[in-house]
Amino acid sequence: MKPTLDELCVNTLRMLSIDAVQKANSGHPGLPLGAAPMAYVLWTHFLKHSPTNPAWYDRDRFVLSAGHGSMLLYSLLHVTGYPISLEQIKQFRQWDSITPGHPESELTPGVEVTTGPLGQGFANGVGMAMAEAYLAARYNKPDCKIIDHFTYGIVSDGDLMEGVAAEAASLAGHLKLGKLIYCYDNNHITLSASTQLAFTDNTAKRFDAYGWHTQIIEDGNNLADIQRAIETARQETQRPSLILIRTHIGYGSPHKHDTFEAHGSPLGVEEVKLTKQNLGWPIEPDFYIPAEAEEHFRQAVTQGKKLEYEWNSQFKVYEKKYSDLAKELQQLISKELPKGWNENIPVWKADPKGIATRDASGKVMQAINPNLPGFIGGSADLNPSTKTELINFGNFGNPAMATGDLQGSIDGGLNYAGRNIFYGVREHAMAAISNGLATFGGIIPFASTFLIFSDYMRPAMRLAALMQLQVIYVFTHDSIAVGEDGPTHQPIEQLASLRAVPQLMVIRPADANETAVAWQVAIESRHCPVALALTRQAVPTLDRTKFASAEGLRKGAYILADALDAKPTLILIATGSEVGLIVAAQQELQKQNISVRIVSMPSWELFEAQPKEYRDAVLPPDVPLRLAVEAGVAQGWRRYVGDHGDIISIEKFGASAPGATVMEKYGFTVAEVCKRALKLTVRSIA
Repeated sequence: MKPTLDELCVNTLRMLSIDAVQKANSGHPGLPLGAAPMAYVLWTHFLKHSPTNPAWYDRDRFVLSAGHGSMLLYSLLHVTGYPISLEQIKQFRQWDSITPGHPESELTPGVEVTTGPLGQGFANGVGMAMAEAYLAARYNKPDCKIIDHFTYGIVSDGDLMEGVAAEAASLAGHLKLGKLIYCYDNNHITLSASTQLAFTDNTAKRFDAYGWHTQIIEDGNNLADIQRAIETARQETQRPSLILIRTHIGYGSPHKHDTFEAHGSPLGVEEVKLTKQNLGWPIEPDFYIPAEAEEHFRQAVTQGKKLEYEWNSQFKVYEKKYSDLAKELQQLISKELPKGWNENIPVWKADPKGIATRDASGKVMQAINPNLPGFIGGSADLNPSTKTELINFGNFGNPAMATGDLQGSIDGGLNYAGRNIFYGVREHAMAAISNGLATFGGIIPFASTFLIFSDYMRPAMRLAALMQLQVIYVFTHDSIAVGEDGPTHQPIEQLASLRAVPQLMVIRPADANETAVAWQVAIESRHCPVALALTRQAVPTLDRTKFASAEGLRKGAYILADALDAKPTLILIATGSEVGLIVAAQQELQKQNISVRIVSMPSWELFEAQPKEYRDAVLPPDVPLRLAVEAGVAQGWRRYVGDHGDIISIEKFGASAPGATVMEKYGFTVAEVCKRALKLTVRSIA
């Protein structure tokens, strides 16, 4: 019997996927074979997108959280007309292709987020839905809905087992994100075995308890049931939706159907043939796309252009009626910073008592926030401590909390125009949701907690760096000077571990004015995440009439004050709160006729980006005596102090006592800096 057009299209997705996996001799054929029906229904009946313009702003967002099934996504992109050629499908998982093993948003047109580590995409989608809700509340008018779309995703049992998904699901339910719809590929099989060995949750009841709308479909090949379920989910405005669809991994494969062997290995040449025979597909040629299926899929191009044209026409009307809002939104879409966004940033006068850099950071945030409508974020229940509340700008998702002229629109009793996100104690989800916010375009998200808890965020931070997303992490309580809370709350290895992440910029400012410049760098850095490491305790505000301008921070390291002689004998280098120590030590050492240069080095990454000539000017190769001072592990510092230098660091955990006492007991005193510096000079003479 001749297959229906729907069956032909579903099997086209299946066979393109298994052919690509087999040619690569690597990949995951099981998910595409089982989940193709739900993907087909979603992409052909519901997804609002424009294949010729993957970045169209009001498109629906689609997240393949189960990123190991990437060939299903690449097949969808190819057949619907995205710039993914059949040759690229054939180059799946090969060098220099745009069809890598797991989806990468910076590489492949139409891929919204980089997924693969399970649970991340789930949380990313929550961030996308939050971005849509915020922008709709800010820019939509009763007669003109300029932001109006859904966030869809396909998730797996592995996604739902991960803690980050549980955190994100809990928050999404609390926020009533009704335009978030996930299809759960419920195939009862993990990478290594049946889910019966490790995952027997009543998933529907669990998500019901989170505040989600759930539906169960017993037959994952029943296209009509899937379509009805998605339609029902779209009508549910008060709750995010999870559609649990019973599928069969490796569907159609005679010997690997419903087995874990179908998960992560090619079916094999003979099994591919048998699968094609079983599903009524021609064995030859490989990568076969029936003309009828291609014509049907490619309707997405025409439909996408039509939808985009209608939106552009609507936006022209919007521009005429709401010109200021339209201009503001266009700036967000183009990622253009408004003129004068930083003109109100405070400048601090010299003060030996100073101010904690977390406090200075909070004041900078208040100064820039009114000029940056895309600036939105929050903390893991720590905003009073991290100083990250955006005062007078309301709480996202909290009714009757917006103030001033930012009332926004209220949907479902919740105010989505608020700019403060209350993440609760959910650090991992906070970071992953921030990635979703950042991918949206125009949103500059910030996420805040204590530096020690950055460990809870690392997988999502790594992905932010991989995707080159602008996410700003505000990490406070940055050293053992935290004090009485003790070693569980005192970061030791965190700075080094963050610096080890490629494309993540870490900045540890020395005083209030360096903090102000650090924030400007973070806002201006549009293609990388930035981590700010800030103090709990007050640090002196340096007298910039005597010391170099804090603008030197932009170069990562700069000469704060030079030796009295033309050439220094010794260079002292420090970051953050320890800069005050080397400032005082320079004065003491110069009394002993030792020629000392002091260097503030707030960011290794910015310094490494400078020309060699500049780096050599700050740290001359012919001045080998160097002492670095930082309240953390020494790892990485040897590249800057060399074989003849030394490092005052911490190579054990902290202790519970007043912060000043802990710093003293661990050797972070002017006397110890001078002692170690003198030891270097004596060793040099010897």
